[in-house]
Parts: sequence; C-alpha cells; structure tokens
Amino acid sequence: MVADLKTQSPSLGNFPVFPQAGCPDDVLDNCVFPKATRATPRINGTVEAHPGYFAVELATNIKAEMTVTHHTALYRFTFPETPAEANATLSPLILADLSDLPDSRINGSISVDHSTGRISGSGTFSPSFGIGSYTLHFCADFQGAAIRDTGVFMNDRAGSEPKNLSVMQDGVNNSPEILPAGAWTRFHAPNSNDKSILARVGVSFISVAQACHNAETEIPTFDFDAVHTAAQDAWTDTLSAIEVTPGPGVEASLQTVFWSGVYRASISPQDYTGENPLWQSSEPYYDSYYCIWDSFRSIHSLITIVDPVSQIRMMRSLIDIYRHEGWLPDCRMSLCKGFTQGGSNADIVLADAYLKLGSIAQAQGVEWQTAYEAVRTDAEVEPANWAVQGRGGLTSWKELHYIPTDDYDPYGVGPFTRSISRTVEYAYDDFCIAEMAQGLGYMADAQKYFGRAEYWRNMFLPTQPSSINGTDTTFTGFLQPRFLNGTFGLQDPIFCSPLLNFTSCYLNPDGHETYEGSAWLYTFFVPQDMAALIATLGGPAEFVRRLNFLHESGLLYIGDEQAFQPVFLYHYAGRPAKSAERVHAYIPSQFNDTTVGIPGNDDSGAMGSFVALAMMGLFPNPGQDVYLITPPFFEAWSVTNKITGQKATVRSVNFDASYESIYIQSATLNGEAYTRNWLTHSFFLDGGVLELTLGRNESAWGTRPEDLPPSLSTEPESDGVLEW
Repeated sequence: MVADLKTQSPSLGNFPVFPQAGCPDDVLDNCVFPKATRATPRINGTVEAHPGYFAVELATNIKAEMTVTHHTALYRFTFPETPAEANATLSPLILADLSDLPDSRINGSISVDHSTGRISGSGTFSPSFGIGSYTLHFCADFQGAAIRDTGVFMNDRAGSEPKNLSVMQDGVNNSPEILPAGAWTRFHAPNSNDKSILARVGVSFISVAQACHNAETEIPTFDFDAVHTAAQDAWTDTLSAIEVTPGPGVEASLQTVFWSGVYRASISPQDYTGENPLWQSSEPYYDSYYCIWDSFRSIHSLITIVDPVSQIRMMRSLIDIYRHEGWLPDCRMSLCKGFTQGGSNADIVLADAYLKLGSIAQAQGVEWQTAYEAVRTDAEVEPANWAVQGRGGLTSWKELHYIPTDDYDPYGVGPFTRSISRTVEYAYDDFCIAEMAQGLGYMADAQKYFGRAEYWRNMFLPTQPSSINGTDTTFTGFLQPRFLNGTFGLQDPIFCSPLLNFTSCYLNPDGHETYEGSAWLYTFFVPQDMAALIATLGGPAEFVRRLNFLHESGLLYIGDEQAFQPVFLYHYAGRPAKSAERVHAYIPSQFNDTTVGIPGNDDSGAMGSFVALAMMGLFPNPGQDVYLITPPFFEAWSVTNKITGQKATVRSVNFDASYESIYIQSATLNGEAYTRNWLTHSFFLDGGVLELTLGRNESAWGTRPEDLPPSLSTEPESDGVLEW
C-alpha cells in the first residue's frame, strides 16, 4: 500500500559513482555508461549493513563498501583478478554520473583532471516533494592504482577528450528525458594484493571548492577503517543514551526492530550548518524536515528524549528559517520549500519543545519570543502560497470557525481540498499556540487560541451514519464536509480507508476532504480535548467500542502516521490496558525484521520512532507534556539525559517474554505509589525510576478520572484562562 505521495518520489541520491573492472576487449565504449543499462544484480547474501557502513557484492564480482563522515563518503571497491566482463583485462573504470535518484536534473557540469583523476562537478535538481530547485556540488578523488586515462561520457559514448562538459534540459522541446552524462577515470590494475581502489566523494551546497575542502578535511588519508570506526563511534554516542535490559527470552528480532527504529529516527532532520547558501547566519541550519506533518507525531518526541541537544538546535533552525523567509516550514528538503499537507505543524513541534525544554532551550539559544511570533503568524496571516507554508482559509477560519468545503479564498493559493482534516489540524495547531501564549504571559492570546481549539466541533455531524458494504456499522456521528452556507455535504466515512478508495485523498486537485485517511480516522483527532470527544461520541464505553471497531474492521492502516495516536487513545477513556493490547497487536505483526517489516513508507523515520516509543512504553501526545504509559517490551530500559546527566529508568516486575503479562497492576515512581496513566517530561529531565508491576489481567490501575491525561475541557480555569 502507498503511505503517501513522498513514497513515490525518491530524494537526493546525487552524483552516483559506478565501478567496472574493465571494458570488454579493452575498448572504452564497451564499458556501460547510461544509468538505465548499467544496473547490476547483487549477489544474494552479500549485503552487510551497520551504522556508518554498507557493503554489497555485485554480479560482476566487484565488492563495494561504503562509509561516511558528515559531508563526505568513502567507497572501497575491490575488483576481481579477472573481470567478469567478456574478454576484459583488469583495468578498472569508475564513472561519476550527473544524475540523482528521481532523475530530476535541470542542468549540470562536470570535469576530470587528467593527471590526478579527480572528478568534480555541479548539478541543479528539483526537490522530491516541493517547489523550486537546489544546486549541489561534488568532488571525487581516488587512491589505490595509477591513472591510465580520463574523459567524459554522454549517452552511451565516451571519449578521452574533452575533459569537461555541460548539460541542461531540452528547453525547446520540453523533453522530460534526462540525458546520461558524466565523467570517468580509468586505472591500471591495482598493485595491492586486495585489488582495491578507494573513492572519496565530498559534497557541498556552497561550491565545488567547498566540496573538495570538506573531503580533504574530513578524510585526509583515505583510511577506510579509521573512517568506519569514527562513524561507528558517532552512532554509538547517539544510541548509547539508551540502555536496554531485554529480559530472559526476548527474541533477538524484537531487539533488532527497536534499535533499527531508534537508528532510523535519528537520521533526519539533518544538520546542514555551514552549508546554507541562502542566507548568512550564526544559527544552526537543519534541513530535511521531510515532512513535519509526519515527524511531529513521534520523531521529534523521540529526539527530545534521546538527543535533546540536537532537538534544541533544530528548534533554533526552524526559528531562523522564519527570520529569513517569514514563515515556518511545514516541510523542507534540499533548501527548498516542501508541500504543506495539513496544518502548520511546526507550531506543534515548537510548542512541544517549549513545554518540555523551555528554560533549558532558552539557555542554549532558543528565542521563545521569536518562536511565538512565528507560530502566531501561522495563525493570523495567510501567505500568498499556502501550499508550501502557513495556512489557507484563515478568513473563513476566523469568521465561520471551520474550513469550508469549496472555500472562497481570494487571499492566497493552495489546493482547496482537505476541509475536514485541515479543520481538525488547525484546531490543534491553535491549541499548541495557546499553550505557548499562556506560558509566555500572553493571556488574551491564550484565551483566544484555546477557544479556536474547539472549532473541530463545527465539522461534526451527529446524525451521520456509516456502513461497510451495505452493512450498518451501528455508529453514528462523524466529521463531514461543510459548505460556506453552513450546510453539510457527504463524504462516506470509510472513503480513503483501506476499505474504500484508499489512495484517493492526496494533494491532487481532486484530493477530497480528508488527507491520507478517512473521516472515520479523523473523527478521533482531537488530541487537545479527548474528554470532550469521548463525551461527544457517547461516553467512555461507547468510545472504546468505536475505537475497537476502528482497529478491528480494517479501517485503520498503521503504515500512515495518523494511525499512531489511536493505538493509545484508550488511556483517555480509562482503559490503558486496551492500549497495551493494541500495541501488541501491531508489534511484531506489522513491525518486524523481515523485508516487509516496515508498514508503508518509513517517512524519514516516522515508523521507526513509533515502534521505538511504543516498545519503550511511553508514547507522547505530541505538542503536550504528556507521555502515555504502557508496559515496555523489555524488562528494563534507561535513558541518560545529555543535558542534565540524569537517568530515567523503567522496570517491569513480573516481566515475561511471552507477553501474556501486559497489564499494569500497580506502579511506583521513585518508590512512591503512582496511579496516573501518564507522565511528564520531567521524568527525563530529573531522572528517576518508574516501576511497573505486571499481570495477565486488566486491572483498575490508571482508570480513575483523576488518573487520566489532561483535556482542554476538564482543566480548571482561572480568570478565563486555562490552567494547563
């Protein structure tokens, strides 16, 4: 199944290098140059992957190994004594291609030095999920064999002259074809016993000279093993914030799933500090917020726990983007603005960091006043192009208190779809802004935005039924399209679920009124006021029955990020044990170590962060200082905070690896009885020990009204402003 449009559009993968052991009959043009025809099968069972290292053996009997530094890749190609190519003698050729994974090149230039074999160049490419273009530069050097000759190639022909070329799109015929082009260096047979040649490739968004400088500075000696060790050490530093005691009998595959999830969630956003040509700034610059609609739900929450230093730098970067571009990004990759999928979700990420890291982040350079100015701009000012930043339909939002279907909006441009999902997302965005406003002392703003947080109600049609294949589901009341005149329209509540036209709700002009999910799913999206939603849907027992149906009917697809929170929403109805049951229904059935062990698109680590947090048993309600407690998949784990140095530990008493005892019977926090089914981030800042006693049956733990997580409608008020 398709998780979202980003699944269909690969990103980056610029300037691939390709080794060949020799050209058949030693004729240059008998080597293979176009990307479309040089694809080579791998030898099954030869793939080896570790943090900072990847290796594979090709059907040509060439072994390729790769390791990396911050801006530079180092390849080690080991060639066979006798090339697999017909009538070829060992005279390796390595080419560099002016292309990227999605074949989006707009123009490019490349050159090769005849004496050193250095290949360098630049290309301008399109982002995979946004607008504009970006230019990237590279610099490739080689070691391990004497240079035989050099040149360039175009199409399927190569020559030793000239030593440079430039290519661009066919602007006359508007041809979509990307002309194969690049440069090559051919070597005499390596003298070493292992027949290896190393290729060092530096990249930069600034210039070719900067790409070469990056490579020379980061990998000065071509020492593959040293670079590999340094990469391992860097990953060890990141991952070692977590310590896990699996417990007797826990399968190794589950440990692989967990650590793989943490690893994947630690890759993006990426630190491009010093590589931003768009403006001069002393602030960090992070890129590949790809996209915050995906990442706010779990990626940033996990980073805040495991690597708060990086999370703070990311918040500084978001604020600096606002300073220089006037808007927070909702998606960003390769210096380009990405498409906004729903609300202004950077508001949620900033509020989450403000609540959890506030004064600590301020001491490390986060200007919360500027952050608040940025999120308030999202709420109050409609941009000219709200397809890539901010929000559209703000006039209707302020006057009608919902986003109308077929809205009248002459103030900006963007896809006039997703009226249901945008309404509930805008309501949550405003709630998060209210939290920041209240903390910063803007009480009038806080009252206003807490009020807007209730606008989700205006798309709820209490009489709307739902059926599947003509059979009534017995549930009534769903979010529905609503027009400018206040009347309701109809979108089948199961439409855009796996049961009906699943892939019909994307950013295309006819993308319908929910985004990547059904009205059934979006009706559960009121994270700011689950108590009000539960009352609206008939009370706790009926809410649990409806939530059970969502999970058991085939309506929910766990491979899309909106499905994460419904796994844990039972907590708000006083049934945390049901959340534990749901977690174990999805892990390991949908998340495992097989080739299909990631449902849908990982979305820059979204699936990885979900499974890691779920297995830790502290799942966030992002944008709030709330972690919902379920039993971990391990006997014990600890996280050491990289700022405070304090250690937070969760232990399970009566843990069993068969996962029959998945129900919390009682809990203690630092030795004192603890009955709430949620924690705050102070647990990770101050450290402590949460001990969970487990059993095989659901208990009364965490079920009382006073033990439930906070909701907007149940918090006490003082002078008209919520005490959050």
